[in-house]
Amino acid sequence: MSEQQTATTSLPRPDQSPWQVRDSRKTRNLVLASVLPAIVSAAIALGMNIDATIAMLLIFVPLQLVSAGFVGYRIFGRKGIADASLVIFTIFFSALVGVLLFSVLFSVITEGAKAISPQFFLQNNVYITSTTSLEYGGVGHAVLGTFIIVGLTTLVTVPLGIALAVYLTETPSKARGAVRTLVQAMSGLPSVVAGLFVYAALISTGFTKYAGWLGSLALIPLMLPTITRVAEEALRLVPVELRNGALALGAPSYRAFFQVTLPAAKSGIITAVLLGIARIIGETAPLLLTVNYANNTVLNPLESMAALPTYIYQNLDSANDTSLQRAWGAALVVLIFVGIIFTAARLATRPKTAKQKVDKNV
Repeated sequence: MSEQQTATTSLPRPDQSPWQVRDSRKTRNLVLASVLPAIVSAAIALGMNIDATIAMLLIFVPLQLVSAGFVGYRIFGRKGIADASLVIFTIFFSALVGVLLFSVLFSVITEGAKAISPQFFLQNNVYITSTTSLEYGGVGHAVLGTFIIVGLTTLVTVPLGIALAVYLTETPSKARGAVRTLVQAMSGLPSVVAGLFVYAALISTGFTKYAGWLGSLALIPLMLPTITRVAEEALRLVPVELRNGALALGAPSYRAFFQVTLPAAKSGIITAVLLGIARIIGETAPLLLTVNYANNTVLNPLESMAALPTYIYQNLDSANDTSLQRAWGAALVVLIFVGIIFTAARLATRPKTAKQKVDKNV
């Protein structure tokens, strides 16, 4: 009877795919086999005052292998030992990455909150030294500089990135493969290389001096691949039937694209723009080589101006507790901006049914 009940409960529901069926007993055993060795190893290391590295190599790894093999044999049989080991180590390393990420977020939030205040967002760093109290000075000038630099980059990159995405999806040109390869190669370009190129070509030659527009120029090749690739995927996800239906009704190709394909891919394109902004808002190396520092509020992109990444670097360079606290505060501001951008991207990609439910509830 119990085997029949187990077999019955493991069958998928009519509205459920086979891969969505989960056995709670198997999941519980896999999680325990991943967590218990870590707990036992930590207890032994703390109780016997053993070095963490030695405890991990001599206690945790053997226990993890034994528990993985035992659970794999118990659940899947002899042939499932390797599969269970892979699942357990995936759970462990996922938890490890989650703990590390949470620790970074916790450190930035707790340390940065000590510097956050209204004047921290509104004031600049004129007449502020490394020993000045946190009651004076702030990142207002750096926030404005970041908005100007990222805004100029966005104005140039968004039309170019969307145009490339349209070219890669809507044209039969034979050069699409070369263009796609170039875009993918740009996505792996180190940010410092983009800054060095602008510095060597325009600043070191004496053509111009440090300026905000040079920082925007260095950020373009970093933002362009993200927008192009995400927008291309958004356009490819539009059903072909919609485009063919518009063409069958007698609409020209350009009208079918602008009136059918582009509106259908609107949320994906908005997501591409937001992800591109999130990609470059925290870049430091290109701005250090092209924008330099500024303690006063500068709104002219033809002059050197402050930005949040350079503000953080400038304060970290000063080995002073107050300056380090300002750097933590600026890092928290960057984290807040990135969080807002990713939240907006998630809202832009929500299914229409979810949006309609929210509207009905309101």
